[in-house]
Amino acid sequence: MLTRKQLELLDFIKTRTDCDGVPPSFDEMKDALDLRSKSGIHRLITALEERGFIRRLAHRARALEIIKLPEAMERPGFSPKVIKGDKVDPPRGAMPVDAVYAFEIPVMGRIAAGVPIEAISEISHHVAVPGSMLSG
Repeated sequence: MLTRKQLELLDFIKTRTDCDGVPPSFDEMKDALDLRSKSGIHRLITALEERGFIRRLAHRARALEIIKLPEAMERPGFSPKVIKGDKVDPPRGAMPVDAVYAFEIPVMGRIAAGVPIEAISEISHHVAVPGSMLSG
């Protein structure tokens, strides 16, 4: 059983994720629920995670995934949007880097801080970087 605030937060996360394609930030959740601090949002998210309604990915911003909805939020006659064929394109920020004008930049390796060592001359991998970040 969820508290009223937990239910409100879960509904807000679902609505924003459906509309924008990404979950809301802690500040947006705090403002939507009229809370004074982000620690209150953290407690609500932890409670939802413990009850199995959402999942968080560690060390990533806005990494919330809704796993299930409580019976109170399920709508009668639900049908996925994919079946209806009205799937919307992801927001521009969610497009893969190669979809935007990108350049492959070689990464020459990794050197730990400390005593200087000889320069690395072989490429370890490439990183795609949008052209707008490069100059010259």
